[in-house]
Amino acid sequence: MSALTGFRIVELAGSVAGEYCGKLLADFGADVIKVEAPGCGSPTRAMAPILGAGTEGSALFAYLNTNKRSVVVDGEQLQRLIGTADAVIDDRDRGWADGHPGVVFCSITPFGELADAEFDNAKSINVFHASGWGFHTPSHADPAEPPLQGPGRFLGDYEAGLEAALCVASSLFGRLHTGQGDAIDVSQQAVLVSRADCIVGRFITGEVPAEGGRDDFDQQGPASFFACADGFVYLYMTSRAHWLGVKELLGRPEWLDDFDDDWLEFSVTPEKVAAFQRGFALWVKDLAKEAAAEEAQRLGVPLVPVNDAPDLHSSAQYRHRGFFRDVHHPVLGTAAYPTAPYTLSASPAEISSAAPALGQHTRLVLDSLDTPRAAPLVKTGQLKPARNPRGGPLQGVRVVELTKVWAGPYAGKLLALLGAEVIKVETASHPEEMRAYGGTDINHAPFFLSINPEILSVDLDIKAADDMARLRALIAHSDIVINNLRPGAMERQGLGYQQLTELKPDIISVSIKMWGNDGPLGHQTGYAPCFAALAGLASLVGYPGGPPLGASMRYGDSTVGAAAAYAAVVALLHRELSGEGQFVDVSAVETLSTMIGDCLLEQSLTGKPLAPSGNQHPDLCPHGCYPCADGSWITIAVADDVEWRRLCDTLDAATLFTDPRYLSLDSRRAHARALDADLSALTRNHDAEQLAHRLRAAGVPAGKSATSVDVIADQRLWDRELYRFVSDHREGQRPILGPSWRIARNPARIERGAPDLGEDNEYVLHDILGAGSPTRGRL
Repeated sequence: MSALTGFRIVELAGSVAGEYCGKLLADFGADVIKVEAPGCGSPTRAMAPILGAGTEGSALFAYLNTNKRSVVVDGEQLQRLIGTADAVIDDRDRGWADGHPGVVFCSITPFGELADAEFDNAKSINVFHASGWGFHTPSHADPAEPPLQGPGRFLGDYEAGLEAALCVASSLFGRLHTGQGDAIDVSQQAVLVSRADCIVGRFITGEVPAEGGRDDFDQQGPASFFACADGFVYLYMTSRAHWLGVKELLGRPEWLDDFDDDWLEFSVTPEKVAAFQRGFALWVKDLAKEAAAEEAQRLGVPLVPVNDAPDLHSSAQYRHRGFFRDVHHPVLGTAAYPTAPYTLSASPAEISSAAPALGQHTRLVLDSLDTPRAAPLVKTGQLKPARNPRGGPLQGVRVVELTKVWAGPYAGKLLALLGAEVIKVETASHPEEMRAYGGTDINHAPFFLSINPEILSVDLDIKAADDMARLRALIAHSDIVINNLRPGAMERQGLGYQQLTELKPDIISVSIKMWGNDGPLGHQTGYAPCFAALAGLASLVGYPGGPPLGASMRYGDSTVGAAAAYAAVVALLHRELSGEGQFVDVSAVETLSTMIGDCLLEQSLTGKPLAPSGNQHPDLCPHGCYPCADGSWITIAVADDVEWRRLCDTLDAATLFTDPRYLSLDSRRAHARALDADLSALTRNHDAEQLAHRLRAAGVPAGKSATSVDVIADQRLWDRELYRFVSDHREGQRPILGPSWRIARNPARIERGAPDLGEDNEYVLHDILGAGSPTRGRL
């Protein structure tokens, strides 16, 4: 049985974000019924690439809508259909939640339901730049070149769809136990900002100054892309251990003697970075990327090939894990579709059917409306009493977190923000890395404080026999165990999945690794920028005709954590319905590949290479980021001739509107470079925020490319309570980044900041494990 078999989801959304949310649920067996408009169907049916005639020719629609059923209904029939649903996905608030109190409603919009109407037609590039990610893409930017839209066309949409799927699945869990539905409001902008919590979280506290420059998200050091004999490699290097490996890799040439072994920690300067990059570029330029990376990995150096779509389709690792599956579409033919980045041992995701034809299932669905549905029922409910009940759809779920740095803790954070009791296992003898960066002591490190609100901490040294026994007892009293330790570490500690099932037969064990837990590359480790290079994202970011520049250096870890959290909740739903636990194996690289899934399918269907495209878009023109006064930038995305006229009118550019090169969308796209130059001349002296407001008021999608200062000052995000205050042991209160979603009926209370190390020893060892367990005092 698939994990979500028996759940019915009605999908009213016609946006990429909404359809991706539905796809994630359909992949696990939910019956997702897509409601479409007569004649034209969903808007994504008309979006590029169009590779076939009629409403069935869009490769984007084909990717987003596998496993779904399509109906054309409205009015009373639609109301009846919603009445049979467990959840509804929409891209607006239609006010139906009050009329269906037992249904979970989820609305996914660019800026949330409370945003002004002028933001309703915002496009992906506007949202990406409103979040701060666009202004800081690529890393180490040339200030004369415009900020970029990120990898692919829909990064923000996919991130929001993933977040919405997590919220829907969690609310379905809550509904199983209470019978109550809910109303969820997801803001795409807030999702993207929340993915930068360990960066923005330090800005909002003032612990790190937000300068407003394009390098605010960057890291120091020589990390960069380098040309080699057959493409590019990416080197990420931050520690003494990395440096010693690099010296061995390069054969210890004399020019390396100019660098101290600890220079990456203590003496990084622009001059040293440039000198190293020149030398490394000469060493690698004649080498094959796979061979260079393989030798580097053997020495512990995070050097990876920069993969493109053909590399992924031919990858032995992806073949081993079955990431691509052949699917036959009646119009587009057979192609390799990206699947899910997580394998679930008992209820894996599957693609069982191609995207439906418009209205293909209307009669079948309507005929079934009078037949009562068997509602999913809890078979093994195990809700646990919490010390401080906070509400939320996951209240009563206990998670043991054996994680470090960002991806694993971010997964735990999302589950905690949804109401789960998340217990972080750590030890004072070897504190988690994030406790060591930037603070006055291990309990006041800004990175750690940003990522771990509402988390409990227990001090257990798993290398000590007594503490390992306590940890095993804790796992036996829990539902989910999450780890992102190095390959083999859990097994060496006797905490592999099979050993965990001996402690609790229906335990859910979630493992996050760079490549997943198996396959020819499963032994490798790396960092988020490496994930993006390996996953195909980095190869898409850059200026036309230029080298890959990659997504922002900080992008990736939190996305992997979100995917792990979603897979964990799906496995939890499966356990509630079947009584069966399972092993959830999350691949970080595959997770990031799903963020460009439509691009990978397009390459499979067409065979055409994909390359850096700047800010170009196949459906929109002009589409880009244009200079304004004082070094600021504005994003503009024009969909049709009506918006084009409105843009020209607002800029008082009649000659631009009548220019023969720009009379139609096709001609504008053919002369996109000249058009961008002409627009840049017109926008250059305007205030970005004021011009964006005038354009939106005229009906043109536009927005300022937000700096770090803009992001932390954004009143919309404060009003949504993305930014909120929690307890702080030293200063009383502390601002953090909370959830990107708003849940109307049963939100989790979020009041407590990150824990001191071992703060919850007494509760965990005494209250959970029993009075006979030895305890320690609070550190």
